[in-house]
Amino acid sequence: MDYRVIKEGDVFFLTGLNGDIVQGDDQGHGLYTKDTRFLSRMELFIDGEKPSLLSSTGDKSYVASFRLMKDAKDEGAIEVLRERFIYDGVLYERCTLTNYFVTDSNIEFGVSFDADFQDMFLVRKYRTGEVGKMEGIRTGDQELTLAYVGADKLRRQTRIAWDADGGNADDTGTVSFSLSLKAKEQKVITFFVTPMTERQPAAETLTYEETLTYEEGLTYEEGLKKLEASYEAWYGNSSQLQSDSALFSGLYQRGLQDLRMLTTDVGFGDTTVAGLPWFAVPFGRDSLITALFMLPANPQLAKGTLRTLAAYQGEKTDPWRDEQPGKIMHEIRYGELVTTNQSPFSPYYGTIDSTPLFLALIGEYYRWTGDLSLAEELKPNVLRALDYIDAALEAGSGFMAYKQEAEKGFPNQGWKDSANSIIHENGEYAESPIALSEVQGYVYQAKQSLVPVFAELGEPELARKLETEAEELRVRFEAAFWMEDEQCYAIALDKDQRQVRSVTSNPGHLLMSGLPEESRSKAQAERMLRSDMFNGYGIRTMSTGSTGYYPVSYHNGSVWPHDNAMILLGLGKQGFKAEAGKVISGLLQASVHFEYQRLPELFCGHDAKLGHPVPYPTTCSPQAWAAGTSIVFLQAMLGLYPNAAKKEIALSPFLPEGMNELKAERIAIGSGHLSVSVVRKADGSAFHVEVLENTTGFDLVS
Repeated sequence: MDYRVIKEGDVFFLTGLNGDIVQGDDQGHGLYTKDTRFLSRMELFIDGEKPSLLSSTGDKSYVASFRLMKDAKDEGAIEVLRERFIYDGVLYERCTLTNYFVTDSNIEFGVSFDADFQDMFLVRKYRTGEVGKMEGIRTGDQELTLAYVGADKLRRQTRIAWDADGGNADDTGTVSFSLSLKAKEQKVITFFVTPMTERQPAAETLTYEETLTYEEGLTYEEGLKKLEASYEAWYGNSSQLQSDSALFSGLYQRGLQDLRMLTTDVGFGDTTVAGLPWFAVPFGRDSLITALFMLPANPQLAKGTLRTLAAYQGEKTDPWRDEQPGKIMHEIRYGELVTTNQSPFSPYYGTIDSTPLFLALIGEYYRWTGDLSLAEELKPNVLRALDYIDAALEAGSGFMAYKQEAEKGFPNQGWKDSANSIIHENGEYAESPIALSEVQGYVYQAKQSLVPVFAELGEPELARKLETEAEELRVRFEAAFWMEDEQCYAIALDKDQRQVRSVTSNPGHLLMSGLPEESRSKAQAERMLRSDMFNGYGIRTMSTGSTGYYPVSYHNGSVWPHDNAMILLGLGKQGFKAEAGKVISGLLQASVHFEYQRLPELFCGHDAKLGHPVPYPTTCSPQAWAAGTSIVFLQAMLGLYPNAAKKEIALSPFLPEGMNELKAERIAIGSGHLSVSVVRKADGSAFHVEVLENTTGFDLVS
């Protein structure tokens, strides 16, 4: 990673490795909230010069630190330690200056600030549009404020305050301090940066003093203590594990930490944003899949995710946003281009898989918890989503298909949403409407998983109808998608119902749904692990033998950890332990090569014989569903699949090569918790499984 990023709630801060946002930055660095950049410059100077970087760390996700110095060779240096975090909407930055010269030093310490208040789509050069205007800089006692009035009549302001006397703020946005430091003396200056938004009055513009009041917040130490306490509470409410594999234990803890960082609440309960830096908002597909992965660690995340997406469920037919009644959104944005209707992301609905995944997660949440209250609460949303899916199946000749309607939307609307991701053997791109294989699996899983839910809710006729419809879809699918010569399913059907005969990872998701019949399920699992698909670190998105394969392609040859995790859920569920172990071992080995053992959004598909995974040139990290991958490892290794309707827990553990002991504690299932220990026997032929706790109310079955 060539950047440092921290996030808390709805605010994130992205800078270079030295902690700066430089003037005229073109990397998108900045302080962001509501898809708006509230700081576009923050540069630190000593005597008018930029200090050099000594070290830069961000291993805790929520805290970043930078050690800088301005030195005179063989004489000494002024060292600056920058430490930062975000809490309760405020960026805290503490600068500790130390004099390592043998004599007293008089220095000018300065930090230059600016804010352009650009919509993130403008920062990324993803859109253009009409915008507002700057109001300038106001200075006060130990504070300065930058202000902007948008085309949406919202006033956006960035307030910068500091706790040290003697600071001088000028009208260019530079705050400077004249400091006298004795030998080895330290001085500390803490900055507090607060992004604020308020509606501009329709009448004459009010003054700053009349429209804004600011209450002094917490000290650096107080804010950090509260932030760390919130992380400890998160860990305490999540399943914990111990293992003799430092790789797995480290990856699991990293995943939990990053998922806490990526959690937010936009008014309906905790959910995860997709990833940093560019997707720090709730998504349909990404947030749902992450919540699905999180079920063994913290099933409560599913509640906030489902409620958030239900709140934005489609209500009307609106081609501008690809919206249809009952449809679950793809992505929501809050910036100026959206609030002025210059962009359709308010929210945008151009996804084919969010709606069936929404229903599948409700079903899976019930399977884990036995909690019917959420399904009952969201029953109107469930029924509308089912109506939307049924209409889509009818329009798609029995399969759920997509076609772009929004002028500024996405041409491909599955998880592989790049324009070149659905490609025929002859090199032609498939024409829409396109029916993706994995989406039919999601629909099948959604309907099947809701059968026991509606049966328990006292609607047996609807339950039977869903079961019948799921079986009818399965029969249609088997006839249309299977490629006998490749021993796997096609990625899609095009507008003429022709198979798109690329060998890809997409059909691997079908194993999770349970749609394929037994022999084809086995063949599909084996096909995913052949050398043209499995590169040693993970399953590629496309076979090396398929038209369009390129190891540095975003979707046609790269390796995505979450894609592997979706396949892994199915491998574990179907009992393909050897294949599951191979995927787990490969991704664990890959994780070593990334900073802080953090699996990125994706990496290139080059073969592991190189000795290391090849990083993808532009990738989000941390990414929510990549962070959740290690939790899927845990579920697959335990062979853990609860069934609330039967009051049973399927438990069939294995350990991958190189791991001999695993203890998982306080896995939330049913009305309590399950804790188990798995130890490989001395001869390596089998595993000793000990149930340490079972207060779930469910019986264990092998």
